[in-house]
This record gives sequence, structure tokens and C-alpha cells, in this order.
Amino acid sequence: MKLQESGENYLETILILEQKNGIARSVDVANELNVSKPSVSRAVSVLKTAGYVEIGAINQLVLTTSGREIAKRIYERHCILKEYLISIGVSEKVAAEDACRMEHVVSDESFQCIKSLLKKS
Repeated sequence: MKLQESGENYLETILILEQKNGIARSVDVANELNVSKPSVSRAVSVLKTAGYVEIGAINQLVLTTSGREIAKRIYERHCILKEYLISIGVSEKVAAEDACRMEHVVSDESFQCIKSLLKKS
């Protein structure tokens, strides 16, 4: 199943919250993405049906293996693109915002070239 940008954002946010807090709850995802709890509920339902998220024993959001792979890939893109933008003089705030949009549309070829460029510096 091909994920939409919003689905990728939800998976990435769950991963980040797990890393930051040790757990990701729907309310935390809503707060982080500045969306309503019903929006998170609908998104989680779609992600659950697709096999990317499960609900844990204490109602926390748990990434499946495939969901975690996607989340890690998107988060890596975000971090590399943000780092690249900062390296060419973009402010950190704007770089973070732009990287969030770019991470979903940049081709694998372009991303790998940017990643290689950063490794050389």
C-alpha cells in the first residue's frame, strides 16, 4: 500500500515520540502534529488496517516492523535534508519546515546524492 504524506507523517511522529518519551499515545501525536484526536483516530485506523501500527497493552501506538521501516526512512530523509539546507545557509527553523515537506517528494536518486555530499564534507 502506498502511503500518503499524512500517513508518513503519522508514522514518523510515532517514532519520534517513542524515542523522546519511550511511548507514543494518540493524544501526544495529536499535540505534536497540531491535529484533533478524532483525526489521529481515523489515521491510526487506516495505518492499523494497512499493518503499520498496532495498539499496545496500555493503548499506546506501536509501530509494526514495516511501519518502523517506513518511519525510519522518512525520519532519516528529514534529518539529512534539514542538515543539507542548514549547510547551504538556510535558518534552522525554515530548514526544519522545508525538510518536512521535501522528505515526502524527493527522489531516491536526489536524496542519495545529497546524503553523499554531506558525508564528503
